[in-house]
Amino acid sequence: MESRRVPLKDANNQHSDFRLDGKCAVVTGGARGIGRAIALTFATHGAFVHILDIDPEQAKAAVAEIKKAGGRAAMTGCDVCDAEAVRAAFREASEHGHVDVLVNCAGIAHIGTLESTTENDFDSIYRVNVKGVFTCMQAAVPFMKSNGGGVILNIASIAASAGLANRFAYSTTKGAVLSMTYSVAKDYLQHNIRCNSISPARVHTPFVDGFLKKNYPGKEKENFELLARSQPVGRMAQPQEVAALALFLCSDAGAFVTGADYPLDGGFFNLRG
Repeated sequence: MESRRVPLKDANNQHSDFRLDGKCAVVTGGARGIGRAIALTFATHGAFVHILDIDPEQAKAAVAEIKKAGGRAAMTGCDVCDAEAVRAAFREASEHGHVDVLVNCAGIAHIGTLESTTENDFDSIYRVNVKGVFTCMQAAVPFMKSNGGGVILNIASIAASAGLANRFAYSTTKGAVLSMTYSVAKDYLQHNIRCNSISPARVHTPFVDGFLKKNYPGKEKENFELLARSQPVGRMAQPQEVAALALFLCSDAGAFVTGADYPLDGGFFNLRG
């Protein structure tokens, strides 16, 4: 399905407060979708971006795209659930300078109710969506403490707070991400480490197209429209729109924001009829 592309560079959004010059940002899941849009946006606003992703080939392609756009980036093929691999990846990232920013975007989805979710299903999604965020934050915080501060941004979901049908395990993990965000913000305030989260509604990524192709073959278009209309604004978000909010929260423009969750939901919570 066609999706409107948002320009990477916007001359009206180059205010110094929104710059990340001299910063090193680690973006997990940065090879595709929301993570890739965040990595590209951060790089075009001055950050050195280090992508951690389980798919090294896609990560290399993302790095090449960043460099083609004039940015600086590197990557490490890494399973965020593997604590030792994550620690090694952060040591590698620190060679580019301080680890100033961490964006936890790596995650997987699951469809199912309490009864239809198997133990293996639950363990698999928990391992990535919860343990993966835990291992990356735990690896990043010592670097940030020694650096005098930093910013952590977790990508949660409206599923963390809203009752979504057939999303039992996914909602559970995103609720955990939200709770971890608040806890880390509280515990590391004195270390000048800010921690926030973004809770998007549906975002048009390759995952959505793959989901529709797998579950609704031949009926992708009509089901895409149904998913789009579940947001009161009548469409899904674009990855670049999540990236724009991420830039604000991780830049000096968001210096007064910590311990906050930002719904990016097209009116989902407050405007549904």
